[in-house]
Amino acid sequence: MERVDCIVVGAGVVGLAVARACAAAGMETVVLESEAGFGTGTSSRNSEVVHAGIYYAPGSLKAGSCVQGRRRLYAYCDARGVAHRRCGKLLVATDASQLPALEALARRAAVNGLVGPEEALVPLTAAQARALEPEVACVAALWSPSTGIVDSHGLMLALLGDAEAAGASLACGTRFVAARRSAHGFVVGTQAGGAPYELACGRLVIAAGLHAQAAAARVEGLPVETLPPARWVKGSYFSLVGVRPPFSRLVYPMPNALGLGVHATIDLAGQVRFGPDTEPVDRLDYDVDPARAAAFVESVRAFWPGLPQDALQPAYAGIRPKIDGPDADFAVHGVETHGVPGLVGLYGIESPGLTACLPLADLVVSRLQGAAGDAGFSTRPF
Repeated sequence: MERVDCIVVGAGVVGLAVARACAAAGMETVVLESEAGFGTGTSSRNSEVVHAGIYYAPGSLKAGSCVQGRRRLYAYCDARGVAHRRCGKLLVATDASQLPALEALARRAAVNGLVGPEEALVPLTAAQARALEPEVACVAALWSPSTGIVDSHGLMLALLGDAEAAGASLACGTRFVAARRSAHGFVVGTQAGGAPYELACGRLVIAAGLHAQAAAARVEGLPVETLPPARWVKGSYFSLVGVRPPFSRLVYPMPNALGLGVHATIDLAGQVRFGPDTEPVDRLDYDVDPARAAAFVESVRAFWPGLPQDALQPAYAGIRPKIDGPDADFAVHGVETHGVPGLVGLYGIESPGLTACLPLADLVVSRLQGAAGDAGFSTRPF
């Protein structure tokens, strides 16, 4: 039976970053991906935003990995020639009742480490916000200079290239079936083209996004009660048709209980799209219902009153894995959680998972090597 040091289940942006980090640490690594190509799920169906680290609970894994991840991601993209832009973001309060929450976000961002001229949030009056974006409507705003956008496919391609250069390999069209414990780690059952195949490994990483809990439940010896309940939330996006893009920067409303709200994002070509909304789902369905446009119009006109009627058209949708709770954190479970040596599972890796992929990958390697601390992110630039 063929044996490798590490198997990573899932070739999204985090799975590829984990494979890169494992290979760089000297582990012979294989990535299993059930789809025909890498990054076809949550990693490619999002806003492609490089988040600053504003929203997340101080001391949480989301906060720490996002702030460090953003810094490292920009350095990595510069070094690898991955297309990106530090376009900045306006976070807007559209009525006076939102002003206390806006001020609270500014305080939270500072606690999370957004300080100094390149990172600190800048309070703006309505007039100052309109000086940046004349079409925006608000009573006050925060300017985030370090928020940006990135070519997610280009990023994943670079991560895969680094992983392969360090000896890792990617097996697409290969489904993870189950894993059983062995004297030296795991025997992993896979299926490709209808044919079963077994592969032995010393370490196993579950980075399967929406399907992470289901995959982990098929690992022998893992207590299923340690798995956080899986919840999927669909987010649809709409693009503009026949209208000149109103913004050159990201524009976000105040977050709500369901998420960050329908916001305006731009792509690297300067085109504007709006989304995502929030729709609980229990199956994979990436169709965008045109009837959702009415709610989008109402949400968008709160910060862009000039949105013309019938100017939105369905664009695409994504589904993100959620963990319940008002400040639900990323979950990275090692042996200290489930009692299975050599196994690490990642759950609820939604936004800002793309931004945080490099520190999360280092955390996985540290767990595989026996370190359990969440704060020990690598200080190397990328």
